Amino acid sequence: MMRLVTRARRLARVAARGAWALADRRHPILAQVVPMRRCNLACAYCNEYDAVSSPVPLPDMLLRLDKLAELGTSMITVSGGEPLLHPDLDVMVAHMRRRGMVSSVITNGYYLSPDRIRRFNAARLDYLQISIDNVEPDEVSMKSLRLLEPKLRWLAERAEFSVNINSVIGGGIRNPEDALVVARRARELGFTSSIGIIHDDEGQLRPLDERQMAVYRQLRSMGSRGDTRVNRLFQDNLARGRPNRWRCRAGARYLYVDEAGLVHYCSQQRGAPGIPLAQYGREDFRREYDTPKPCAPYCTVNCVQRVALFDNWRSPQKTSPPPRGRGAPAAAVPASGPARDRALAN
Repeated sequence: MMRLVTRARRLARVAARGAWALADRRHPILAQVVPMRRCNLACAYCNEYDAVSSPVPLPDMLLRLDKLAELGTSMITVSGGEPLLHPDLDVMVAHMRRRGMVSSVITNGYYLSPDRIRRFNAARLDYLQISIDNVEPDEVSMKSLRLLEPKLRWLAERAEFSVNINSVIGGGIRNPEDALVVARRARELGFTSSIGIIHDDEGQLRPLDERQMAVYRQLRSMGSRGDTRVNRLFQDNLARGRPNRWRCRAGARYLYVDEAGLVHYCSQQRGAPGIPLAQYGREDFRREYDTPKPCAPYCTVNCVQRVALFDNWRSPQKTSPPPRGRGAPAAAVPASGPARDRALAN
C-alpha cells in the first residue's frame, strides 16, 4: 500500500513539472550530471568512461545541484562512468529532493546492495535505470542478466523508487534476442521496461540488420511499458537508419554537465558549448534553445529527444551556433575506447 501511495505522489510531482515545462519554455527540463567518470566495466560500445578518475568532491556536486535548481531545472539524472562508485551519491539525491527536483540515477547495477537500496529509499530517490545488454556476459558487455539477477531481486523486494530496465539493440551486441529475455524478466519483477538503440564506440548510428529488426518489432508489439513508447517514431527511424526531423534543445531544455562542471549538448557532443555551469545563464539558455544542432537527424540520445517533445511544435530554430566554449576542448573527444585514441592522435 505504501508503495502505491509513493508512486501516486511521484506521478503527481512529475505531472506538475510536465505542465510547467509546457507553460514556461525558459528553464531546463532535464539535466544529466556526472559525479564520477570512472567505471568498473569497459563495455565495447561505450565512450563515456575512464578507469582512473576520482569522485567529484561532494561540496562541488552540491554547488552544481544548487545552480541547476536556481536555473529552474525540473529533473536531474545522475550518470557516469558508474555513479554508484561515488560514496556520497545518496546525499546528492537527498539534496535534489530538498531543492524540489525529480531525482534519477542510471547505473550498471553492480554496486547495488540491500544497504544501497535502503539509502536510496531514505534519500527519496524517484527513478533508477539499469541497462542490461545480454543474458550471459561476453567481450562486448558484462552487464548481463545472469550476473545482475540477485540485484534485481533485491530491488523488487526493497525499492520504494521506480525501476526501469533498459534492454538494448545495436552497438555490437552479439545476441539481439537477449533483449526479449531481459524485457520479460523486468516485467516479471514488476519493473518498467524500455528498449534502446545504441550507437557504436564512435557515437555513430548503425541501422539494425534483419535479425535485430525482428527483435525490435517483437519488443514493440509487446506494448512496452517504458518511456520509449512516447518516442516510437524516433525509435522506428533510428532502427532503419533514417534521419529524424526535430528541434534539439540541448544546452537549454537539456543540459549535460560533465565531471569538470562544464555544460555540453550531450554525452556525444562534449565540447559544445563547453561553458562552466557556474557561468551558465539565461543568455546561454536562450541562444541554445534557438540554435539548430547539426547532429540532430541521426541522434541516438533518447532522453534529449523526449525532452524536445515539449517544444518541437513551437519556436523554430535559426540562431547560428557559437564558437566552441569557454574552458572546453576545441572538439568533442570520447571519454575512452578506440575513438578517443584516434581523436587524440589526430
